Amino acid sequence: MTNYTNNPWIPGVTTDVFVPDQLIAGDLKIVTDSVQIGGSGLYERGTVMGVIEATGVWIPSVNTATDGSETPRGVLVDQIDTTTTSPQTGGVYVMAELNFNSLIYDASWGVAGSAAALNALKIGFGSTSIFLKTPNSAN
Repeated sequence: MTNYTNNPWIPGVTTDVFVPDQLIAGDLKIVTDSVQIGGSGLYERGTVMGVIEATGVWIPSVNTATDGSETPRGVLVDQIDTTTTSPQTGGVYVMAELNFNSLIYDASWGVAGSAAALNALKIGFGSTSIFLKTPNSAN
């Protein structure tokens, strides 16, 4: 008779530790969408994205733009590289509670981590279902 257990110890087996990036900051139902992401860069998870009205292509939102992308519409789900091929299909959060401190955004929104940048992005996301929080760490 063989005895099987839930978690047998086997020599040579290693485990990975999951370290969350803390982008998600609440238990609101998360909604994503697959969109065309353009530009020419390596965009990281958490990048604030806007939409070019004429083409429907999503690019990083810049507050001073005049093509429609000045209005933030979502946040990038995963890293995407558009340096060689643009546009590419990628995911964006269109409904979520997000940690402001984990967002990546253009300097035109304000100094990184500042109250002014938080306020500007909250106003920018005003007509969306993206809600920004500044959670306190338990550390």
